[in-house]
Amino acid sequence: MTGGGEREPVARTGAIPVGGATIFARAGVVVAQPSPGVFVAFDSTCPHMGCTVRGAAAGTINCFCHGSRFRIADGTVAGGPARHPLGRRAITVRDGHIWLEPT
Repeated sequence: MTGGGEREPVARTGAIPVGGATIFARAGVVVAQPSPGVFVAFDSTCPHMGCTVRGAAAGTINCFCHGSRFRIADGTVAGGPARHPLGRRAITVRDGHIWLEPT
């Protein structure tokens, strides 16, 4: 991520599949598009044991360390052992680009 509290460009909107999610390891974020034109972002760290989520399929973001799954619409737990949702990340979508807001 960039320093100094600046927005960071993450991706073009076309890089995020409708009904899916894309993980951006460098930025530590997962960006999902649960329905056309609706984008949400989550921290890519699984709240169960701190592993990085590594996949998205069938409407969930998946952690392969212990099998936790999180819904792409809101980051809530779809299957444990995680008991807490993925942390939300603030994004701005403008002119076909997704920007990660500083934390």
